[in-house]
Amino acid sequence: MELFLWRHADALSGAPDIARELTPHGHHQARKVAAWLRERTPADLRLLVSPAARTRQTVAHFHDDESSIQFCPPLYESTSAEEILTILAWPDIKPTLIVGHQPLIGTLAARLLSGSSYPGTFRKSALWWLYVEDGGARLVQVVDGDMLE
Repeated sequence: MELFLWRHADALSGAPDIARELTPHGHHQARKVAAWLRERTPADLRLLVSPAARTRQTVAHFHDDESSIQFCPPLYESTSAEEILTILAWPDIKPTLIVGHQPLIGTLAARLLSGSSYPGTFRKSALWWLYVEDGGARLVQVVDGDMLE
């Protein structure tokens, strides 16, 4: 089963934090990653997204029908990786794309790949493709919005 972890693209500074939007460069990053992602994701992909403006704008480059997106406040509130795994119904998950923030997205990746609670580093616009099987996960590929052509 595929699990895609995508950190939002480059965003403006400012307050309130939840309303921060993508920069023009962030929109460019999100478009490139979204094009790459569309070629590799199954039709029944579950979309689990932080309600912050920058994550909503990031995922909109991939999928613009908000009615089929599950906005998940715990992804914004930086709760634990364990809470996100519960939301996913781990280990019996369906193919899912999570769009969120650092450090939670890095903590989730570290937990799945190594059992560690120390957050891995996710660059803005980075996407990690994981394959989940037998209650564990393995890394398939890492994509960086600044490195795609």
